[in-house]
Amino acid sequence: MTALPGGFRAHVGTIGIKDDLPDFVVLAAERACPAAAVFTRSRFAGPSVTISRAHAADGRLRAFTVLSRNANVATGEQGRRDAEEVVSRVASALACDPDDVLIASTGVIGRPYPMDRVRAHLGALTGDLPVREAEPVAAAMMTTDTVTKVAAASAGAATVVGLAKGVGMIEPDMATLIALFCTDAEIDAHDLDAMFRRVIDRTLNALSIDTDTSTSDTAAVMASGVAGAVEADQLEQALLDVARSLTRQIARDGEGATKLIEVRVDGARGDAQAKRVAKSVVNSPLVKTAVHGADPNWGRVAMAVGKCADDTDIEPERVVIRFGDREVYPHLLDDAALAALSGYLAGDEVLIHVSLGIAAGSFTVYGCDLTAGYVRINADYTT
Repeated sequence: MTALPGGFRAHVGTIGIKDDLPDFVVLAAERACPAAAVFTRSRFAGPSVTISRAHAADGRLRAFTVLSRNANVATGEQGRRDAEEVVSRVASALACDPDDVLIASTGVIGRPYPMDRVRAHLGALTGDLPVREAEPVAAAMMTTDTVTKVAAASAGAATVVGLAKGVGMIEPDMATLIALFCTDAEIDAHDLDAMFRRVIDRTLNALSIDTDTSTSDTAAVMASGVAGAVEADQLEQALLDVARSLTRQIARDGEGATKLIEVRVDGARGDAQAKRVAKSVVNSPLVKTAVHGADPNWGRVAMAVGKCADDTDIEPERVVIRFGDREVYPHLLDDAALAALSGYLAGDEVLIHVSLGIAAGSFTVYGCDLTAGYVRINADYTT
Protein backbone atom coordinates (compact mmCIF):
# COMPACT_ATOMS: atom_id res chain seq x y z
CA MET A 1 0.00 0.00 0.00
CA THR A 2 1.13 3.57 -0.72
CA ALA A 3 1.03 5.86 2.29
CA LEU A 4 -0.40 9.34 1.80
CA PRO A 5 2.15 12.13 2.37
CA GLY A 6 2.39 13.79 5.76
CA GLY A 7 -0.53 16.01 6.64
CA PHE A 8 -3.13 14.13 4.56
CA ARG A 9 -5.92 11.73 5.48
CA ALA A 10 -8.95 10.40 3.63
CA HIS A 11 -12.48 9.05 3.94
CA VAL A 12 -13.77 6.40 1.54
CA GLY A 13 -17.44 5.46 1.53
CA THR A 14 -20.26 3.78 -0.37
CA ILE A 15 -23.24 5.99 -1.15
CA GLY A 16 -24.78 3.54 -3.61
CA ILE A 17 -24.82 5.95 -6.55
CA LYS A 18 -24.97 3.11 -9.07
CA ASP A 19 -24.10 -0.10 -7.20
CA ASP A 20 -22.72 -1.19 -3.86
CA LEU A 21 -19.05 -0.40 -4.54
CA PRO A 22 -17.13 2.45 -2.88
CA ASP A 23 -18.01 5.64 -4.73
CA PHE A 24 -17.28 8.60 -2.46
CA VAL A 25 -13.98 10.13 -1.40
CA VAL A 26 -12.77 12.98 0.78
CA LEU A 27 -8.99 13.51 0.67
CA ALA A 28 -8.04 16.33 3.03
CA ALA A 29 -5.08 18.21 4.42
CA GLU A 30 -4.89 19.11 8.09
CA ARG A 31 -5.50 22.75 7.15
CA ALA A 32 -5.96 24.85 4.01
CA CYS A 33 -2.71 24.79 2.05
CA PRO A 34 -1.19 25.84 -1.29
CA ALA A 35 -2.94 24.17 -4.21
CA ALA A 36 -3.27 24.27 -7.98
CA ALA A 37 -5.77 22.78 -10.39
CA VAL A 38 -6.56 22.61 -14.11
CA PHE A 39 -9.86 21.66 -15.67
CA THR A 40 -11.51 20.69 -18.94
CA ARG A 41 -12.32 23.45 -21.41
CA SER A 42 -15.41 21.58 -22.60
CA ARG A 43 -18.37 23.87 -23.20
CA PHE A 44 -20.49 21.22 -21.44
CA ALA A 45 -18.44 21.27 -18.25
CA GLY A 46 -20.46 20.19 -15.23
CA PRO A 47 -20.97 22.08 -11.96
CA SER A 48 -18.18 20.12 -10.30
CA VAL A 49 -15.79 21.83 -12.72
CA THR A 50 -17.29 25.32 -12.60
CA ILE A 51 -17.53 25.31 -8.80
CA SER A 52 -14.03 23.89 -8.34
CA ARG A 53 -12.50 26.28 -10.85
CA ALA A 54 -13.71 29.16 -8.67
CA HIS A 55 -12.62 27.49 -5.41
CA ALA A 56 -9.10 26.76 -6.68
CA ALA A 57 -8.57 30.26 -8.09
CA ASP A 58 -6.99 31.66 -4.91
CA GLY A 59 -4.35 28.92 -4.81
CA ARG A 60 -5.54 27.35 -1.55
CA LEU A 61 -7.58 24.22 -0.81
CA ARG A 62 -8.30 22.03 2.18
CA ALA A 63 -9.91 18.98 0.56
CA PHE A 64 -10.68 17.05 -2.60
CA THR A 65 -14.12 15.42 -2.81
CA VAL A 66 -14.97 12.86 -5.51
CA LEU A 67 -18.27 11.17 -6.40
CA SER A 68 -17.96 8.38 -8.96
CA ARG A 69 -20.45 6.70 -11.28
CA ASN A 70 -22.37 9.95 -11.84
CA ALA A 71 -20.89 12.94 -13.69
CA ASN A 72 -23.67 15.37 -12.65
CA VAL A 73 -23.31 17.05 -16.07
CA ALA A 74 -26.20 18.58 -18.07
CA THR A 75 -28.41 18.44 -14.98
CA GLY A 76 -29.32 22.14 -14.94
CA GLU A 77 -29.66 24.37 -11.93
CA GLN A 78 -30.62 21.42 -9.73
CA GLY A 79 -27.30 19.78 -10.53
CA ARG A 80 -25.44 22.89 -9.42
CA ARG A 81 -27.42 23.14 -6.18
CA ASP A 82 -26.73 19.46 -5.47
CA ALA A 83 -22.98 19.92 -6.02
CA GLU A 84 -22.95 23.00 -3.80
CA GLU A 85 -24.76 21.05 -1.09
CA VAL A 86 -22.16 18.27 -1.23
CA VAL A 87 -19.39 20.85 -0.89
CA SER A 88 -21.16 22.58 2.01
CA ARG A 89 -21.70 19.33 3.91
CA VAL A 90 -18.09 18.20 3.44
CA ALA A 91 -16.86 21.62 4.59
CA SER A 92 -19.09 21.42 7.66
CA ALA A 93 -17.67 18.01 8.58
CA LEU A 94 -14.11 19.35 8.21
CA ALA A 95 -14.93 22.67 9.92
CA CYS A 96 -13.55 24.60 6.96
CA ASP A 97 -14.73 27.16 4.44
CA PRO A 98 -16.71 25.64 1.51
CA ASP A 99 -14.49 27.67 -0.84
CA ASP A 100 -11.58 25.45 0.27
CA VAL A 101 -13.24 22.24 -1.01
CA LEU A 102 -12.76 21.00 -4.58
CA ILE A 103 -15.43 18.65 -5.94
CA ALA A 104 -15.05 16.24 -8.87
CA SER A 105 -17.58 13.86 -10.41
CA THR A 106 -17.28 11.11 -12.97
CA GLY A 107 -19.68 8.71 -14.64
CA VAL A 108 -22.86 8.89 -16.67
CA ILE A 109 -23.86 12.30 -18.07
CA GLY A 110 -27.38 13.69 -17.68
CA ARG A 111 -28.44 12.07 -14.43
CA PRO A 112 -28.83 13.93 -11.12
CA TYR A 113 -27.20 12.74 -7.93
CA PRO A 114 -29.40 10.44 -5.80
CA MET A 115 -29.47 13.13 -3.14
CA ASP A 116 -31.43 11.12 -0.58
CA ARG A 117 -28.57 8.60 -0.43
CA VAL A 118 -25.92 11.33 -0.66
CA ARG A 119 -27.44 13.20 2.29
CA ALA A 120 -27.72 10.02 4.35
CA HIS A 121 -24.02 9.30 3.86
CA LEU A 122 -22.82 12.85 4.41
CA GLY A 123 -24.94 13.18 7.53
CA ALA A 124 -22.63 10.70 9.23
CA LEU A 125 -19.37 12.21 7.90
CA THR A 126 -17.03 13.66 10.50
CA GLY A 127 -13.60 15.24 10.47
CA ASP A 128 -12.09 11.97 11.70
CA LEU A 129 -10.76 10.68 8.38
CA PRO A 130 -9.33 7.20 8.97
CA VAL A 131 -7.74 6.27 5.61
CA ARG A 132 -4.01 6.87 5.27
CA GLU A 133 -3.28 4.92 2.07
CA ALA A 134 -3.80 5.96 -1.55
CA GLU A 135 -5.14 2.70 -3.02
CA PRO A 136 -8.61 2.72 -1.35
CA VAL A 137 -9.07 6.32 -2.49
CA ALA A 138 -8.14 5.44 -6.07
CA ALA A 139 -10.46 2.42 -6.03
CA ALA A 140 -13.44 4.51 -4.96
CA MET A 141 -12.88 6.86 -7.93
CA MET A 142 -13.09 4.08 -10.55
CA THR A 143 -15.85 3.69 -13.12
CA THR A 144 -14.95 1.34 -16.00
CA ASP A 145 -11.32 1.20 -14.82
CA THR A 146 -10.05 -2.34 -14.29
CA VAL A 147 -7.18 -1.44 -11.93
CA THR A 148 -6.40 1.27 -9.40
CA LYS A 149 -3.89 3.88 -10.57
CA VAL A 150 -1.41 5.13 -7.95
CA ALA A 151 2.15 6.42 -8.17
CA ALA A 152 4.65 7.89 -5.72
CA ALA A 153 8.08 9.55 -5.79
CA SER A 154 10.43 11.29 -3.40
CA ALA A 155 11.71 14.87 -3.53
CA GLY A 156 14.37 15.29 -0.87
CA ALA A 157 12.62 14.77 2.47
CA ALA A 158 9.20 15.15 0.87
CA THR A 159 6.92 12.69 -0.92
CA VAL A 160 4.60 13.13 -3.90
CA VAL A 161 1.65 10.75 -4.29
CA GLY A 162 -0.75 10.76 -7.22
CA LEU A 163 -3.91 8.81 -7.91
CA ALA A 164 -6.13 8.83 -10.95
CA LYS A 165 -9.11 7.29 -12.66
CA GLY A 166 -10.06 7.16 -16.30
CA VAL A 167 -10.09 4.75 -19.23
CA GLY A 168 -12.50 6.28 -21.76
CA MET A 169 -13.73 9.66 -23.06
CA ILE A 170 -10.11 10.74 -22.90
CA GLU A 171 -8.28 13.33 -24.89
CA PRO A 172 -7.61 16.02 -22.34
CA ASP A 173 -7.88 19.73 -22.96
CA MET A 174 -6.09 21.50 -20.08
CA ALA A 175 -6.47 18.59 -17.65
CA THR A 176 -7.57 15.01 -17.75
CA LEU A 177 -9.89 12.53 -16.13
CA ILE A 178 -9.70 12.87 -12.37
CA ALA A 179 -6.11 13.01 -11.18
CA LEU A 180 -5.29 14.06 -7.62
CA PHE A 181 -1.80 14.78 -6.33
CA CYS A 182 -0.65 15.54 -2.81
CA THR A 183 2.76 16.34 -1.39
CA ASP A 184 4.12 17.25 2.01
CA ALA A 185 6.66 19.61 0.43
CA GLU A 186 6.50 23.30 1.31
CA ILE A 187 5.99 25.51 -1.74
CA ASP A 188 4.42 28.84 -2.63
CA ALA A 189 1.02 28.54 -4.37
CA HIS A 190 2.13 30.61 -7.37
CA ASP A 191 5.21 28.45 -7.92
CA LEU A 192 3.16 25.28 -7.45
CA ASP A 193 0.65 26.39 -10.08
CA ALA A 194 3.34 27.11 -12.70
CA MET A 195 5.11 23.84 -11.92
CA PHE A 196 1.91 21.80 -12.03
CA ARG A 197 0.85 23.21 -15.40
CA ARG A 198 4.24 22.39 -16.92
CA VAL A 199 3.97 18.83 -15.63
CA ILE A 200 0.39 18.31 -16.81
CA ASP A 201 1.20 19.59 -20.31
CA ARG A 202 3.92 16.94 -20.70
CA THR A 203 1.96 14.04 -19.19
CA LEU A 204 -1.80 13.91 -18.75
CA ASN A 205 -2.32 16.46 -21.54
CA ALA A 206 -0.22 14.21 -23.77
CA LEU A 207 -2.68 11.33 -23.47
CA SER A 208 -5.44 10.12 -25.78
CA ILE A 209 -7.56 6.99 -25.60
CA ASP A 210 -10.36 7.83 -28.03
CA THR A 211 -10.02 11.55 -29.02
CA ASP A 212 -12.98 12.56 -26.80
CA THR A 213 -12.55 15.34 -24.24
CA SER A 214 -14.49 14.76 -21.04
CA THR A 215 -16.94 17.24 -19.56
CA SER A 216 -15.47 16.56 -16.12
CA ASP A 217 -11.67 16.55 -16.48
CA THR A 218 -9.98 17.66 -13.26
CA ALA A 219 -6.34 17.52 -12.18
CA ALA A 220 -5.34 19.09 -8.88
CA VAL A 221 -2.53 19.18 -6.33
CA MET A 222 -2.24 20.20 -2.67
CA ALA A 223 0.98 20.78 -0.70
CA SER A 224 0.70 20.38 3.07
CA GLY A 225 4.23 21.66 3.72
CA VAL A 226 4.83 19.45 6.77
CA ALA A 227 8.09 18.03 5.32
CA GLY A 228 9.51 21.52 4.79
CA ALA A 229 11.01 23.13 1.72
CA VAL A 230 12.79 21.08 -0.95
CA GLU A 231 14.67 21.99 -4.10
CA ALA A 232 12.19 23.17 -6.73
CA ASP A 233 13.72 21.07 -9.49
CA GLN A 234 13.54 17.95 -7.30
CA LEU A 235 9.87 18.56 -6.56
CA GLU A 236 9.05 19.19 -10.21
CA GLN A 237 10.86 16.02 -11.25
CA ALA A 238 8.95 14.01 -8.63
CA LEU A 239 5.64 15.47 -9.83
CA LEU A 240 6.66 14.69 -13.41
CA ASP A 241 7.59 11.10 -12.56
CA VAL A 242 4.29 10.53 -10.75
CA ALA A 243 2.20 12.15 -13.47
CA ARG A 244 3.99 10.24 -16.24
CA SER A 245 3.44 6.97 -14.40
CA LEU A 246 -0.28 7.72 -14.03
CA THR A 247 -0.47 8.69 -17.71
CA ARG A 248 1.03 5.38 -18.77
CA GLN A 249 -1.20 3.45 -16.37
CA ILE A 250 -4.29 5.14 -17.82
CA ALA A 251 -3.22 4.44 -21.39
CA ARG A 252 -2.51 0.80 -20.59
CA ASP A 253 -5.95 0.45 -18.97
CA GLY A 254 -7.84 2.20 -21.81
CA GLU A 255 -11.27 0.71 -22.38
CA GLY A 256 -10.81 -2.63 -24.15
CA ALA A 257 -7.09 -1.97 -24.61
CA THR A 258 -4.48 -4.69 -24.84
CA LYS A 259 -1.43 -2.50 -25.55
CA LEU A 260 0.12 0.77 -24.51
CA ILE A 261 1.19 2.90 -27.49
CA GLU A 262 3.90 5.52 -27.07
CA VAL A 263 4.44 7.89 -30.00
CA ARG A 264 7.66 9.89 -29.95
CA VAL A 265 8.18 12.68 -32.49
CA ASP A 266 11.47 14.55 -32.77
CA GLY A 267 13.25 16.66 -35.33
CA ALA A 268 10.25 19.00 -35.43
CA ARG A 269 10.13 22.77 -35.95
CA GLY A 270 9.14 23.07 -32.30
CA ASP A 271 7.53 21.08 -29.50
CA ALA A 272 4.03 22.20 -30.55
CA GLN A 273 4.46 20.76 -34.02
CA ALA A 274 5.90 17.55 -32.57
CA LYS A 275 2.85 17.18 -30.29
CA ARG A 276 0.44 17.85 -33.17
CA VAL A 277 2.03 15.15 -35.33
CA ALA A 278 2.29 12.67 -32.46
CA LYS A 279 -1.40 13.15 -31.60
CA SER A 280 -2.32 12.59 -35.25
CA VAL A 281 -0.53 9.23 -35.13
CA VAL A 282 -1.79 8.03 -31.75
CA ASN A 283 -5.38 9.05 -32.57
CA SER A 284 -5.54 7.31 -35.95
CA PRO A 285 -8.01 4.39 -35.83
CA LEU A 286 -6.02 2.72 -38.59
CA VAL A 287 -2.76 2.98 -36.64
CA LYS A 288 -4.47 1.80 -33.46
CA THR A 289 -6.04 -1.23 -35.14
CA ALA A 290 -2.78 -2.12 -36.90
CA VAL A 291 -1.00 -2.14 -33.55
CA HIS A 292 -3.79 -4.26 -32.09
CA GLY A 293 -3.31 -6.81 -34.88
CA ALA A 294 0.52 -6.67 -34.65
CA ASP A 295 0.55 -5.57 -38.29
CA PRO A 296 3.76 -3.60 -39.11
CA ASN A 297 1.83 -1.38 -41.52
CA TRP A 298 4.06 1.68 -41.40
CA GLY A 299 2.07 3.21 -44.26
CA ARG A 300 -0.66 4.06 -41.76
CA VAL A 301 1.84 6.03 -39.70
CA ALA A 302 2.95 7.89 -42.83
CA MET A 303 -0.71 8.63 -43.56
CA ALA A 304 -1.24 10.05 -40.06
CA VAL A 305 1.84 12.28 -40.36
CA GLY A 306 0.67 13.43 -43.78
CA LYS A 307 -2.74 14.47 -42.40
CA CYS A 308 -1.01 17.46 -40.79
CA ALA A 309 -1.54 19.32 -44.04
CA ASP A 310 -0.97 22.80 -42.62
CA ASP A 311 2.57 21.83 -41.59
CA THR A 312 4.01 22.50 -45.02
CA ASP A 313 7.60 22.10 -43.81
CA ILE A 314 7.09 18.34 -43.36
CA GLU A 315 8.81 16.75 -46.37
CA PRO A 316 8.51 12.96 -46.90
CA GLU A 317 12.13 12.65 -48.01
CA ARG A 318 13.30 13.92 -44.58
CA VAL A 319 10.96 11.80 -42.45
CA VAL A 320 12.11 8.63 -40.70
CA ILE A 321 9.59 6.16 -39.19
CA ARG A 322 10.55 3.46 -36.69
CA PHE A 323 8.71 0.77 -34.76
CA GLY A 324 10.76 0.41 -31.60
CA ASP A 325 14.34 0.79 -32.78
CA ARG A 326 13.68 -0.71 -36.24
CA GLU A 327 13.53 1.75 -39.12
CA VAL A 328 10.70 0.96 -41.54
CA TYR A 329 10.81 4.12 -43.69
CA PRO A 330 12.58 5.28 -45.83
CA HIS A 331 14.83 2.21 -45.65
CA LEU A 332 12.21 -0.42 -46.25
CA LEU A 333 12.29 -3.87 -44.66
CA ASP A 334 11.89 -7.04 -46.69
CA ASP A 335 9.03 -9.43 -45.98
CA ALA A 336 11.06 -11.55 -43.59
CA ALA A 337 12.11 -8.53 -41.55
CA LEU A 338 8.52 -7.23 -41.46
CA ALA A 339 7.32 -10.61 -40.24
CA ALA A 340 9.92 -10.53 -37.48
CA LEU A 341 8.78 -7.03 -36.55
CA SER A 342 5.29 -8.40 -35.95
CA GLY A 343 6.75 -10.12 -32.90
CA TYR A 344 7.67 -6.75 -31.43
CA LEU A 345 4.21 -5.36 -32.18
CA ALA A 346 2.63 -8.36 -30.46
CA GLY A 347 4.03 -7.15 -27.13
CA ASP A 348 2.03 -5.19 -24.59
CA GLU A 349 3.92 -1.92 -25.22
CA VAL A 350 4.70 -0.43 -28.64
CA LEU A 351 6.87 2.59 -29.46
CA ILE A 352 6.30 4.45 -32.73
CA HIS A 353 9.14 6.90 -33.38
CA VAL A 354 8.86 9.57 -36.07
CA SER A 355 11.73 11.93 -36.90
CA LEU A 356 10.73 14.89 -39.08
CA GLY A 357 14.21 16.14 -39.94
CA ILE A 358 13.32 19.84 -39.59
CA ALA A 359 14.78 21.14 -36.31
CA ALA A 360 15.06 20.09 -32.64
CA GLY A 361 11.44 20.10 -31.37
CA SER A 362 10.21 16.93 -29.68
CA PHE A 363 7.19 15.56 -27.85
CA THR A 364 5.93 12.18 -26.62
CA VAL A 365 2.28 11.17 -26.36
CA TYR A 366 0.55 8.10 -24.99
CA GLY A 367 -2.44 6.03 -26.05
CA CYS A 368 -3.62 2.48 -26.65
CA ASP A 369 -4.87 0.13 -29.33
CA LEU A 370 -8.46 0.05 -30.56
CA THR A 371 -10.31 -3.20 -29.98
CA ALA A 372 -13.75 -4.76 -30.22
CA GLY A 373 -13.78 -4.52 -26.43
CA TYR A 374 -13.86 -0.71 -26.62
CA VAL A 375 -16.90 -0.83 -28.89
CA ARG A 376 -18.69 -3.29 -26.61
CA ILE A 377 -18.06 -1.29 -23.42
CA ASN A 378 -19.32 1.93 -24.95
CA ALA A 379 -22.22 0.40 -26.85
CA ASP A 380 -23.62 -0.84 -23.55
CA TYR A 381 -22.43 1.96 -21.23
CA THR A 382 -25.77 3.19 -19.84
CA THR A 383 -27.62 -0.11 -20.13
